[in-house]
Formats: sequence, structure tokens, C-alpha cells
Amino acid sequence: MSHTRWEPALKGAAEVQAERAEIRLAMAFAKAVYERRKALGLPQAQLAERAGLTQAKVSRVEGADAVPTLPLLRRLAHALDAGLTIALDEDREEVTFIAHPAA
Repeated sequence: MSHTRWEPALKGAAEVQAERAEIRLAMAFAKAVYERRKALGLPQAQLAERAGLTQAKVSRVEGADAVPTLPLLRRLAHALDAGLTIALDEDREEVTFIAHPAA
């Protein structure tokens, strides 16, 4: 059995709360990427090509298994033809792709 399953029980409440906030943010970003990709009718492979990524990387992002860097955020926003807004507060994380207006 992996020690990662019982490790949170050994941590302080503040550490656990911080980890939960990170997970919520990763999930919010993953959901936003997935929903925007679907709205555009793009398969993961096509989004990956547009962003200069591998399909596996897009899959990890959408599965909340990858922590995006600022350059990755920019590449994904560009590939999704949208601006990216991230709102962080003590008890909420909100990630939104805002479609660019049609030219």
C-alpha cells in the first residue's frame, strides 16, 4: 500500500487545506480547458497540434494531472482562441476561457 494514502492524516490542517485548494484549482482549469475544447468541436489531438503539445499532455491537463506553467496557459488560451481569466480567493477558484470576438 502506498504511503500517500495515509500521509494526509499526518499533516496539519493548514497543509491539507492548501493541498485541497491546489486540487480544486487544477480541477477548475481542467474543466475549463475541456469545456472550451468541446465548444470548439476539437479533439484532443487537434488542440495539441494547435498548441504545439502532445495529445498526452492535453490529456494530462484535462485530467488535472499536470500543473500548467504560465507559458502553457498562454499556449492553450491561444490554441483555444480565447482569453483566460483566473480568479483566486480564499475559498474559491474560478477559471474561465472567454472566446475572442469573431473578426
